[in-house]
Amino acid sequence: MSNILRRGRLEAAPDKEILNYTSSMEADRWIFNADIAVDLAHTVMLKEQGIIGAKDSAKILSGLLQVREEGMEKLDFSYEDIHISLESRLIDLVGEDIGGRMHSGRSRNDEVATCIRLVLRDELLSLLEEILALRKTLLTLAEKHRETLMPGFTHLQHAQPTTFAHHLSAHAQALGRDFERGLEAFSRVNLCPLGAAAFASTGFALNRKRTAELLGFEGLLENSMDAVSSRDFLIECASVFTNIMINFSRMAEELVLWSSSEFNYIELDDMYASTSSIMPQKKNPDTAELMRGKTGVAAGSLMALITICKGLPLSYNRDLQEATPNIWRSVKTVRASVRIMRGMYASLKIRPEVLAAQATTGFTTATELADTFVREAGIPFRTAHQLVGILAREGCDPSLEKIDSISEVVIGEALSARGLTEKQVKEALDPESNIKRRKVIGGPAPEELKRYLKKEKTELELKGEEIATLRDSIEGSFEKLLALVEEYRKK
Repeated sequence: MSNILRRGRLEAAPDKEILNYTSSMEADRWIFNADIAVDLAHTVMLKEQGIIGAKDSAKILSGLLQVREEGMEKLDFSYEDIHISLESRLIDLVGEDIGGRMHSGRSRNDEVATCIRLVLRDELLSLLEEILALRKTLLTLAEKHRETLMPGFTHLQHAQPTTFAHHLSAHAQALGRDFERGLEAFSRVNLCPLGAAAFASTGFALNRKRTAELLGFEGLLENSMDAVSSRDFLIECASVFTNIMINFSRMAEELVLWSSSEFNYIELDDMYASTSSIMPQKKNPDTAELMRGKTGVAAGSLMALITICKGLPLSYNRDLQEATPNIWRSVKTVRASVRIMRGMYASLKIRPEVLAAQATTGFTTATELADTFVREAGIPFRTAHQLVGILAREGCDPSLEKIDSISEVVIGEALSARGLTEKQVKEALDPESNIKRRKVIGGPAPEELKRYLKKEKTELELKGEEIATLRDSIEGSFEKLLALVEEYRKK
């Protein structure tokens, strides 16, 4: 049959190059099932509102179920998008006098915006579930290593001793913020634009709240112009995805460094490594390296979305078609990265003996020694900082005798005369004593980490229940929609 969209106003058909340039059919694969769901909900609402008759709606609903069963490959890819192709297939099945009524009170503008939100909210829920699983893996690993010493770094220089659990918990906490950002973004994605039509709503007596309810949306995007033209929810989600990938890039960089001969802290499982085509001894951390590289996919998608949406006048503009491939590319990359990162850490071989041996390399206990001077000898911290700095510069063994000789020059008095003992110096230089002393909230002391990890695991359970509730609500709405479809199509 003729093109149902172009046969009225337009005469000339686009040639193959123009069609390929303007078509969104490949990107629309993401929204095929969502488009069917939107059509079903819209048709149910039209029937309930008396806009189309029961017999016509029954045939439309049956036709839509057949289209869904046939799959997207049965559609005509010569159309410019999935919406017209799907509607054309429906008309082939049930005739235009019936199938041509489905689009009443609706535009592709509100239709595509609804489809994108349906798919994106499901992707967000899945991503949030995967982040929770990764955080659980990190926290479980941290529980096993609350007393595993390692050096902490600033400027990639040995700074102070800490524990492997403390380090893992830092990444888990950062991912917790990523989770919260994703959950907040979900609340703004889960709003329904359907019924806004082209931009000025419609003269048909639609029930927008009904279609929102049938599709499991939390609420409506009320202003019809904003509903069809806004893509800020894509930018927000792309920003969330970029932030996750930036965190992953940092984690991946550590895995690359730590698996090198110079560090030798860890070894990646063979599944996440490759070898050289010429150097048979090599075990390369390729998966972690690629994750660093794939951060560019998320960041690039974000910048593309910002550039596409910048400066567009209200309301809908075709530029927005280019937005959706970028969000799908980004979400696909970030979800795969979450699963891969979890696998790398779950299978990680850790070398506690190497970590512990490196925990004091580079005079990492210097800060605690300065703090001890302050606590035990009663001198100002800045003076203590100077004394320990001289010890570090001279590279000498920080014995009480040497400390006294330096302090006599700097402050004119030996610290031992102020109460500092050899035992206190030795405790300050002991990394385990260092760490046990650091039991303030968020510190690396095993006692504090035990409290923190217990709290975080409880939070994970609560967040998991929250996501499960959201998913159950959405799936429950679809089950009710399909039940209504079965009821109405048999009348």
